[in-house]
Amino acid sequence: MVKHIKISIGIFLALAASRFIPHPPNFTSLLALSFYVPALLGIRYIPALLLCFIITDFIIGFHSVTFFTWGSVVLIGLLSKFFTFNLSNRIFGSLLGACLFFVITNFGVWSLGSYGYSLNGFFTCYFLALPFFAYNLISTLIFSSIIEGLLKFNFVKLKISK
Repeated sequence: MVKHIKISIGIFLALAASRFIPHPPNFTSLLALSFYVPALLGIRYIPALLLCFIITDFIIGFHSVTFFTWGSVVLIGLLSKFFTFNLSNRIFGSLLGACLFFVITNFGVWSLGSYGYSLNGFFTCYFLALPFFAYNLISTLIFSSIIEGLLKFNFVKLKISK
């Protein structure tokens, strides 16, 4: 129990630091953590990850697409167990998670009527989100590389959950 609390606090600190420190839009550790926490520690840590995300959202502020972002975090976490075989597989899985986040959250934006309920509005929504998607991909790759580096050089000793 104490170990679970310590790990949860660590997750919160990593997530909060990347969300509270000024950064480009959508450039956070969120997607890398959404993938790596369940991949490395097991899906039992998804609730802790989600709770940390909810707490930081409470501080930053909620928005109309909040449930889509939370849902994508849970989905990325659940899918992470299928991408734990090796380094390239994990990096691919984390980047796939960023793609899922892009698809799910922008569907949420479109479904709430922000761009109108038309095919043109649908494509406009996704097209205008591409710069944010680029930041998501870059930050996910950077934070995933940091996590992999910590694992490789034994700064963090964890067994990958299967």
